[in-house]
Amino acid sequence: MEHTHHHCNHPPALLGSDDHGETRLAIALVVTCLYMVVEIAGGLLFNSLALLADAGHMLSDAMALGLSWVAIRIGRRSPNDRLTFGFTRSEILTALFNGLLLWAIVALIFYEAIHRFFKPEPVQGLGMFLVATVGLILNLAMAGLLFGRRKESLNIRGAFLHVLSDALGSIGALAAGILIIYTNIYWIDPLVSVLIGVLILMSSWGLLKESVHVLMEGVPKGLDVSDIESVLVGIDGVCCVYDLHVWSLSSLQTNLSAHVVLAETVRDPNEILIEMKSVLNSKFSIRHATIQIEISHEMRSESDRRFCRVGTGCDANNAN
Repeated sequence: MEHTHHHCNHPPALLGSDDHGETRLAIALVVTCLYMVVEIAGGLLFNSLALLADAGHMLSDAMALGLSWVAIRIGRRSPNDRLTFGFTRSEILTALFNGLLLWAIVALIFYEAIHRFFKPEPVQGLGMFLVATVGLILNLAMAGLLFGRRKESLNIRGAFLHVLSDALGSIGALAAGILIIYTNIYWIDPLVSVLIGVLILMSSWGLLKESVHVLMEGVPKGLDVSDIESVLVGIDGVCCVYDLHVWSLSSLQTNLSAHVVLAETVRDPNEILIEMKSVLNSKFSIRHATIQIEISHEMRSESDRRFCRVGTGCDANNAN
């Protein structure tokens, strides 16, 4: 049985060096959290539900930025005797908790918005406008900070998109402030808060769905078990593949385990194993694989998923 483990250690780096965007993420996270506090204060001071809703949106993006930063940091921690996979799954547990918390926040926003639709409350449009303007400037500054690295890292790309969505929320609150200043139509404030709440639901749904999928050890997005099996069976010397599992340990690590039965061949089994690992890495970006090599079909009876799929390299008797 062959195990392949990859643990990368990345030393702390300055903003311009190759730190996988960790420093940029940290800066964006701090700025987002600080402005979220400002929006909460502004929402309470100026009686603006839209600002409070946008603060909830900022919370969702602060969580996303934090998870991206944690994902990079956690990858450096080594497994131990109690946690043989290390701490990487904690990222997924945190994401699930954050997603559920955001939905609870949206429920409160919607409840208050419905109340204000029927009984509009005065809102200080000028204060709302000023706070939203500061938020828009900060979001654009953070977008500029992340823009240059967005193509180098999925974490940075996701954070960049979240910051842009923050900017949209700030624009909504800013527009609402202007309209309230000139019209004194106060129901505009809860209307914008509902729109921002919908934006939070849309952005957090993917987080919840992906978290549950990972915890259920589902096949990672973009991978097809049949394709992986076909590629492995296509390697010279491989008879069939069974008991094949592919799952995500975290957003950064995909695992695979399988039993591989070899055909009668003059090739060295170790050479075949090396080729399989190389193919899994190059075609599917799977770098953590556990493969059991077998020279006959006798061990299949010990597996609950012991059948080689019809159409593989095995003969008709062995494929059923």
